[in-house]
Amino acid sequence: MKIRAGFEIAYDCPQPTPMILQVSVHPTRQPDLITWDGLKIDPVVPANTYHDSFGNFCHVITAPAGRLTLSADFLVQDSGELDPVVPDAEQHPLAVLPVEALIFLLGSRYCETDRLSDFAWSTFGHLPKGWPLVQAICDFAHNRIKFNYQHASATRTAFDAYTEQRGVCRDYAHLAVTLCRCMNIPARYCTGYLGDMGTPLPHAAGDFAAWFEAYLGGRWHIFDPRNNVPRLGRVLMARGRDATDVAMVTSFGPCTLAGFKVVTDEVVEATAA
Repeated sequence: MKIRAGFEIAYDCPQPTPMILQVSVHPTRQPDLITWDGLKIDPVVPANTYHDSFGNFCHVITAPAGRLTLSADFLVQDSGELDPVVPDAEQHPLAVLPVEALIFLLGSRYCETDRLSDFAWSTFGHLPKGWPLVQAICDFAHNRIKFNYQHASATRTAFDAYTEQRGVCRDYAHLAVTLCRCMNIPARYCTGYLGDMGTPLPHAAGDFAAWFEAYLGGRWHIFDPRNNVPRLGRVLMARGRDATDVAMVTSFGPCTLAGFKVVTDEVVEATAA
């Protein structure tokens, strides 16, 4: 299937403001691009593009004073298949985990393993290890948190989401990631496009999405505690320890969000009569 994806985000900056942008498709999905996902910046300013330590595309700019608009519009080829489910994927002892996975066992800015470790072990310690354990954690996060865009908070941590029992997709992911790490399962936070293809109408307004990946059975597997069912059409943008590492815009100075639009739609091919 073909997916049209893109965004338009606007900021008002009272003064020239340095920014790091992570708004490009992840390098692992670059081969699937039908048209380039080039970042458009209005007004035009130079951008220094690099890969961060997690392999994500990043762009460094200095936004001028006034209105800054970031946008992209592209086509990407997708398998059209649902997220794989591998119920027999095994959990690895820490001693045999790949060294690059070990950082995803540690606490981070939004994933306070120290505050949730006792709860995790008392709640999930008796369960079979591996996929069933991760799924049980996803079930818990899905049921624990009540979704509402009005409850979005840039400072809410996994422990906050656990205690407040409300949030948005990033909060579901942070809570599940934290509980997985508490149970010695490497888990990394993911963000990207996830449209409503294959789901009943009516569809909500477009937005970016957050999910996570857990390391089981020798590879990383997708889990989505917000939706808690396999979905199709994910387009990964960035991975990291938590939302700190994959923020779409990190500004080094004051700025105000002035516009936000995200599009992720299946392209329906015309059929010959």
